[in-house]
Amino acid sequence: MIRHLGDPARHFFMTRSVARVMGLSLSDEMNEGRLAPEAYAGMVTCCRGCALVEACQEWLSRQVPGSASAPPGCCNAALLTELKKMH
Repeated sequence: MIRHLGDPARHFFMTRSVARVMGLSLSDEMNEGRLAPEAYAGMVTCCRGCALVEACQEWLSRQVPGSASAPPGCCNAALLTELKKMH
């Protein structure tokens, strides 16, 4: 079975947006050594393969910065939660 991945730019910004809503800057996380560039790339690739893109965009449209958690079903939730706990 061939898995089609979504647009890299779209999912790069969606991954960043979910992190920002959670109070995280993924650039800062990399600069501080808490997130490897390869892990960041993996997050974007994971997002690109997600079946919940429309639900995530809807979730993002209703959020305010500082949300305690990622959207339901987010494939990056565990890593984002772990990064948030480091603060």
